[in-house]
Amino acid sequence: MASQEPGGPAHADDHMSQLEAVMWILDGDPRLASGFANLTIFDRVPDRAVLRERMLAATEVVPRLRQRVVGGGHLSTPVWRDDPDFDLDHHIRWIDLGDDDLDALAAELSGHPFDRERPLWEFVVVEGLPGGAGAMVQRFDHTLTDGEGGIRLSAQFLDLERQPDRPHRSERPRRSRSDAAPSAPVEAPVVAADGAATTIEEPAPGLWGQALRGLRAAGSVPAAVARGAAQVPSRTGGFLDLAVDSVQQLAVDGRRSPLWTERSTERWFGRSALNLDDVKAAGRALGGSVNDVFVTGALTAAAEVHAAAGLPVDELRVAIPVSNRQSGSSDGNAFTPVHALLPTGDMPVEERFRLVHERLDHVKRDQAGIPLDAPAAAARLLPNAALLGIAGRTAGAIDFVCSNVRAAPFDLYMAGAHLEGNYPLGPLLNTSFNLTTMSYRGWLFLGLLADRVAVPDPDGLLAALERAYAEVLAAGGIATRRTPDVPVTA
Repeated sequence: MASQEPGGPAHADDHMSQLEAVMWILDGDPRLASGFANLTIFDRVPDRAVLRERMLAATEVVPRLRQRVVGGGHLSTPVWRDDPDFDLDHHIRWIDLGDDDLDALAAELSGHPFDRERPLWEFVVVEGLPGGAGAMVQRFDHTLTDGEGGIRLSAQFLDLERQPDRPHRSERPRRSRSDAAPSAPVEAPVVAADGAATTIEEPAPGLWGQALRGLRAAGSVPAAVARGAAQVPSRTGGFLDLAVDSVQQLAVDGRRSPLWTERSTERWFGRSALNLDDVKAAGRALGGSVNDVFVTGALTAAAEVHAAAGLPVDELRVAIPVSNRQSGSSDGNAFTPVHALLPTGDMPVEERFRLVHERLDHVKRDQAGIPLDAPAAAARLLPNAALLGIAGRTAGAIDFVCSNVRAAPFDLYMAGAHLEGNYPLGPLLNTSFNLTTMSYRGWLFLGLLADRVAVPDPDGLLAALERAYAEVLAAGGIATRRTPDVPVTA
């Protein structure tokens, strides 16, 4: 039987999904780390005592905030267990901005690896901003939750008014992780280093069975071959070759940009904003959606940057996470990463918008419903080094990422401070940049996190984005672009 770590026995819901387990392995490579962040601007600095009290209460409602990852060796599924040494003060820090640049600080913090022996989140409160304003960089590892889950999680520590009436923490009963009994383990065949057959224990239905289904789903292993592999587990060497072939079938062709070709771990962050009503009106006028306006603007900027460099390109490969979240759950991941070749050639912005709308609609219909746990289980049959190599090449074939996250349409407060703006920092994942927008209070707050080596002039890219969105809005009948009144703009 599996050993019990501090914090009690694992329950069925405590196990990572296969996709999360793959992300946990990939987090070991800083180029592929999936952590994401959010730069929040406040009208004042949040109250220390109130913030600490609220976050303690949140950790009682959302167990993963006080849990660490345990296990996760080759072919064993990591589990979430209570951290016996949990210390809230390790996860909430206070710093003075001093002479530093706030955006540069956010970029630097976003690249810090999490301590893998502790819960995978951090809030850094920033003081010393002009006019008494405050800021916070909120960081989460993607294995803990995805972007939309993070928004739902934030409901545990956000308020609708500056000084709400709330029960004291001692009046809140702590929720247990699960009322279910521990799941019965099943044995999955593995071959030891010396070639002898052995077993490992996995929660039902078992990694081996999921991997077989994953290989069949990937289309590279006939059902008969997979059945034969299951009947002769000692032939794992050949089966792992099939796993390699299967996972490589999930890879995509090389990146299309002749300009953004290098990759590094150096980061740059910039931000902007769009009025949500203006974007909605422009999207309707052009025959599409808010997301179509968002992606079209990014492509228009990319086209301008490539043309200015004398390296025009007809298409770029863009990754767009699509949420599959159906319930009110705030932990775990519920998304499908889709990608598409989207137009960056010389054309009217109306034509680009039409092509973006058609291609995204097609890709989302074809890819968004594909379950990823079975292919992820197949991927986990590979040695970590092989998985990291394949994932690095696959992610590196994406030119950039666009992600759209919805937040509250009304005013929010945290520990007595009003949220003036929310700027997301999505994970780079070995791409040239990640442009994410978060809707809040009638605005789309845009966060541009770029690889400094891949994008040698990130300020120029941000300026191109500003011009591109003005052009897309003008094409939709919005003559003047509005900007929000956020205290800190530098």
